[in-house]
Amino acid sequence: MSGHGEMQFPKGALWGAAAVIGFAFLATLAVRGGILPQVADPQAMRAEASIAPVAQRDLRFLDRADGAVVVETLEGVTVATVMPASEQGFVRGVMRGLARERRLKNVGMEAPFRLALWEDNGLTLTDLATGRQIELGAFGATNRAAFAVMLPPAFAKAQTGPSRQSNAQ
Repeated sequence: MSGHGEMQFPKGALWGAAAVIGFAFLATLAVRGGILPQVADPQAMRAEASIAPVAQRDLRFLDRADGAVVVETLEGVTVATVMPASEQGFVRGVMRGLARERRLKNVGMEAPFRLALWEDNGLTLTDLATGRQIELGAFGATNRAAFAVMLPPAFAKAQTGPSRQSNAQ
């Protein structure tokens, strides 16, 4: 036997952990039971307030052999923008995540994505194949602007400013 006494876990820490777990459990029950409101859902809030899109564009994202991504619109298949392989990491990351979700759900890549600017100045990207909608403003102004350049020209310029305007058509 060593000369050390038995070490006990502090009872105050155990009671604190139990209190946190109990609070989380009760809060979950309160939300599920309708006592506390659920977290805001921008899509539901827009529907409730009858907020409509101001501009929208259906887009396809196509990989080129040189690593660039070509973003095409469905209106006459004009090119909205071309992103060289070394640029637009945020756009590439979002699209990789959406493509992965399509693969998991066995959905082809043919269906376009809808980029929408709303009356409340929200900007969303919706996967029309899976129904998943991403609020692009949640990722900051710079990342939001990376997608805003793909809006129709008048709206893209207003959303990104003249200094950040790309070759969106």
